Amino acid sequence: MTTSDRIVQEARLWLGTPYIHQGSVRGAGADCLGLLRGVWRGVYGAEPEEVPPYTADWSEPQREEILWEGAKRHLREKGVDDVAIGDVLLFRMRAAGVAKHLGIQSRTGASPRFIHAYSGHGVTESPLSAPWARRIAARFAFPEGD
Repeated sequence: MTTSDRIVQEARLWLGTPYIHQGSVRGAGADCLGLLRGVWRGVYGAEPEEVPPYTADWSEPQREEILWEGAKRHLREKGVDDVAIGDVLLFRMRAAGVAKHLGIQSRTGASPRFIHAYSGHGVTESPLSAPWARRIAARFAFPEGD
């Protein structure tokens, strides 16, 4: 099984986990970063760094790309059109806003999908519809191997 397959398999174990800001416990609660952290732990073991407390606005008033910078420290940045399952998707929810939502690509092709956690829905697998795809600011790959 490839690393990408393991990423998607682990992410699917989180489906149905309720949304809790700063949460990262499968079945108990997670936000989008918490889901990513939990998948990392499930596939690699310990997280690569301690995540400090963060606000829901992700430093939007300061225009700081905190989530993007963190992703670049531990993931491999790819071209937005270099699509593969297991990719981490970083979304900009407003055109002028900072990138502050994450998901994991779970299917490619004619009906692409991604797994993410968001308020009111918890961890869910959603179609990567045109409105979502337009919001992708960056795409990353998890490190290869164990």
